[in-house]
Amino acid sequence: MTIFSRILAGEIPCDLVHEDDQCIAFRDIHPQAPVHVLVIPRTPLSGISQATAEHEALLGHLMRVAAEVARKEGLDGRGYRLIVNDGPDGGQSVSHLHIHVLGGRALSWPPG
Repeated sequence: MTIFSRILAGEIPCDLVHEDDQCIAFRDIHPQAPVHVLVIPRTPLSGISQATAEHEALLGHLMRVAAEVARKEGLDGRGYRLIVNDGPDGGQSVSHLHIHVLGGRALSWPPG
């Protein structure tokens, strides 16, 4: 069971910013920007590389929620970054698909 599964089960508290029947969004406990929110599906999916055609609607929903979170956090005026890490070399630290919503300052490229 991942830490995100435990958050979804209510075993670990989080600073929730969005919740619906398909996903939740909460503030990262180790923020890498002034605003750093994670959007995670309720459906257990270890990463984007495991997504299939049956996940298409869910993936679209997650992106829409990420944009909605960015608007609610006031990031839509200056810009923000959405990140999906996949696998160890991609920097994925939790084996549960998640979208990072980062903003609140100028973000550099390449990210690292």
